[in-house]
Amino acid sequence: MGKTIAEKIFSKACGKDVKAGEFVFAPIDMAMANDITAPLAIKAFNEITDGGKVFDPKKIAIVLDHQSPADSVQAAENHKMLRKFAEEQKIIFYDVGEGIAHQLMVEKHIKPGMLVVGADSHTCMYGALGCFATGIGSTDMGAVFALGKLWFKVPETIRFVINGKLGKHVYGKDIILKLIGMIGADGANYKACEFAGEVIRNMSMSQRFTICNMAIEMGGKAGIVEPDEITFKYLTEIGVEFDKEEAENLRSDEDAQYSRIVELDVTDMPPQVAKPHRVDNVVSVEEVEGTKVDQVFIGSCTNGRYEDIKIAAEILKGEKVAKGVRLIVIPASRSEYLKALKDGLIDVLVEAGAIVEHPCCGPCMGGSFGLIASGEVSLSTSNRNFIGRQGSPEGKIYLCSPATAAASAIYGVITDPRKV
Repeated sequence: MGKTIAEKIFSKACGKDVKAGEFVFAPIDMAMANDITAPLAIKAFNEITDGGKVFDPKKIAIVLDHQSPADSVQAAENHKMLRKFAEEQKIIFYDVGEGIAHQLMVEKHIKPGMLVVGADSHTCMYGALGCFATGIGSTDMGAVFALGKLWFKVPETIRFVINGKLGKHVYGKDIILKLIGMIGADGANYKACEFAGEVIRNMSMSQRFTICNMAIEMGGKAGIVEPDEITFKYLTEIGVEFDKEEAENLRSDEDAQYSRIVELDVTDMPPQVAKPHRVDNVVSVEEVEGTKVDQVFIGSCTNGRYEDIKIAAEILKGEKVAKGVRLIVIPASRSEYLKALKDGLIDVLVEAGAIVEHPCCGPCMGGSFGLIASGEVSLSTSNRNFIGRQGSPEGKIYLCSPATAAASAIYGVITDPRKV
């Protein structure tokens, strides 16, 4: 019987053939924690090791991205403690301003075939590079820091086959929102979500990252795309060395067993929007057109890359943000920010009236700047719209693509970008 990509990655990690449903104690290739999750992970690590050394400092990264720069004394104290721990342990450390952890990891550390854990649920984004990456709890991360291994149940796989032709201003974000709406927030619980089909094969890495990023929003344990020439070109361009021959074999066998196959033809599919307060409360943009917005946020690990900023800038060029609307744009990393700067995209956004911030999570989790007040509506390219996620629990959050966000910022109401 053939294997899925997920089964192949776990088999390689464990040094033996394993199948979905088996429990394994697998070695970790890379581990990440951020400024919100690392303090508890370090506490657990110290309890396990009595203040000992991490299993391998070259395989652990800590990133300051959520409360960045520190927005409270408590956050500043956490940052101080994390800097000290990173220096003592000689682990990889990204300070304030470098960017969002997930973007930094795919830019600098992730290769096809790796088994990766992160103390943040959107770690599943890395699977766009053909690895198995999943979010874990902070105390589990403490155990990984100490042992370099973790227990897993090898997950079954759902294969999502995306075919057809994408229309104007319809992107990866619209596809993943549509899929989440189709199968529900718990439709892929503890499953590896494998994305395939002609649309995925022709899609840029940025769009693939967006899709894998939100696998968790349908309950997925991981999001995965088979590595191909687009993957290899991306890795080569950013200077990450990898074994191409090994990566080319990272594809599901024709006789692999799937728990389910979901097919979607995107031909004629309109842009999608997730309504408050659930990510699976998804409708076409026409159904919410005209909804007044107070704030538009373009950024996050989901849609803060150069390509996203370019999509928004092309729509906003020569236009002005509507009166009474706050447009916040946050690049996902310093390198993505610099690319947008060099191409003049930031000029376009600022001239339109946008507020462009340094690379960080920003308002995405409601822990830093850009929060909304009671009764206000945020239209956001981020990944979650739960109650209180971006500020007041009496506010509302809609999720969309950068194109829909940019078009809506111009008119002050949710707007179909195909009409701009």
